[in-house]
Amino acid sequence: MKLLFRPLRAEWLALLMALLFVTLFNLPFWRHLLQIMAPLDGQDVRMLLLAFVFVTAFFTLLLLLLLWPRLAKPLLTLLLLLTAAVSYFMNQYGVLIDSDMVRNALQTDVAEAGDLLSWRLLLTVLLLGGLPSWWLWRTPLHFRAALPELGVRALALLLSGAVLLLVALGAYQDFASLFRNHRELRLELTPSNYLQATSSYLRKVNATPQPLLRIGGDARRDAAASGKPRLLVLVVGETARADHFSLNGYPRPTNPQLAKVAGLVNFPDVWSCGTETAISVPCMFSSRPRDSFDAEEARHRENLLDVLAHAGVQVSWRDNNSGCKEVCKRVASSMLYDSTDPRFCSGGECHDAILLDSLAARLQNLRGDSVLVLHQKGSHGPAYYKRYPAAFGRFGPVCETGELQKCSREQIVNAFDNTILYTDHVLAQLIATLQAAPQVASSMVYLSDHGESLGENNLYLHATPYLIAPDAQKHIPMLAWFSPQWQQGSGLDQGCLQQRSRQRYSQDNLFHSVLGLMAVRTALYQPALDIFATCRAPRAAAAPATQGA
Repeated sequence: MKLLFRPLRAEWLALLMALLFVTLFNLPFWRHLLQIMAPLDGQDVRMLLLAFVFVTAFFTLLLLLLLWPRLAKPLLTLLLLLTAAVSYFMNQYGVLIDSDMVRNALQTDVAEAGDLLSWRLLLTVLLLGGLPSWWLWRTPLHFRAALPELGVRALALLLSGAVLLLVALGAYQDFASLFRNHRELRLELTPSNYLQATSSYLRKVNATPQPLLRIGGDARRDAAASGKPRLLVLVVGETARADHFSLNGYPRPTNPQLAKVAGLVNFPDVWSCGTETAISVPCMFSSRPRDSFDAEEARHRENLLDVLAHAGVQVSWRDNNSGCKEVCKRVASSMLYDSTDPRFCSGGECHDAILLDSLAARLQNLRGDSVLVLHQKGSHGPAYYKRYPAAFGRFGPVCETGELQKCSREQIVNAFDNTILYTDHVLAQLIATLQAAPQVASSMVYLSDHGESLGENNLYLHATPYLIAPDAQKHIPMLAWFSPQWQQGSGLDQGCLQQRSRQRYSQDNLFHSVLGLMAVRTALYQPALDIFATCRAPRAAAAPATQGA
């Protein structure tokens, strides 16, 4: 026992901790690397050994910079516990860690975070992080006098750096090719992945505050030909997959009510701007296309809702998710996810029918053109079974835990499909409510923020970096419905819409499509990106204004 807790010098502790991180905490990294190289030959084995030496030397160098008197044990303990937790999520859900994932984690609400907590997570953190931490605090650390310690530390750093350089030079071509073709590998190497990602995220968040950039100051709207107030209900879905909508050919009847709605327009080929809410929601409301969108810039730049407000449209946001990601900060908003209304809520969760509460009364009192955004809880995982009332548990058996590894893929898919079935009901009820108010020219557009992985290739949930994310996380459902009053007032050709609905679209189209639907004129408007422009009578199409924003 005394041998286990014998005094250590910092340089030896750094090497031991580096070996621990490389082995126990990085199983997803090594598993992925082996899959890439399989079947192994002699050259591959050599490369694996060099990779092991390189990563060990890198972590040793990193730790040598951190292990100083009074700081060594607290910093290492924090690093061990955090890395154990990150390793758990990477192992269980196949997630990759980048700055967007850090943003997504930090913006997750308490209820969503609770769905991810489990006894298995606690046990993993205690065993992988807690036991080494206990050993660390029981082991004396000996530091030399200042100058000798600095000298030895410098020598150790030089040695680690020399190993890194030698390995890099000896296998540069192989490593360069490997990491160029499989950039996701660096996002699997922990703790460097979350340390770098957190640093990147904090630099962006703590950058010098920027003044709000006003856009669309020239916006104005045309009067409706019907003379009736217009209401567009824009439903922002959550985590719904296009290929699990029976309207798109999915063999299960997940859209039984919507399939009976006359005039419903289904768009089967629509793609998201991001793979997590914190990116997709600001992006879909931005005037920037996905390839030039920046989430931090979006926080200081007005969006679609602001432009609508500039034009005199009444804009409001109702939220049953984790918030609007600052998109709605300058318009009227109601956050319903912490409601205790027993008609819709129990156990800290509210079902999406709460979004429709009081809508009928709103329609009776509507006096001007309005856009109402409804932000769903939708199909947010991993606790899919919480997202729908028991009456919608049609597909079973279901996974009734957030620990997806405890369930079969069939159970996970069953629970997810029940969430789609419930969304079908909520959207059908919304349309029925709009139909019951003929005094309003009403319409609905629904699209999900992103999709979801359900175990394909051992990948679960979402937020995989966009460039390598599977289609399941990017291919989203989109629907539109227009009342007869809306079609009459806007000159919208339903047959034309049905014909054009099968074209490929993305969330880049939303900004311009909503401006067109609400007949808002502004220099920002691009008719080519308006899904509905070619199907409206020329007199009703929103044209660009003559002055810029």
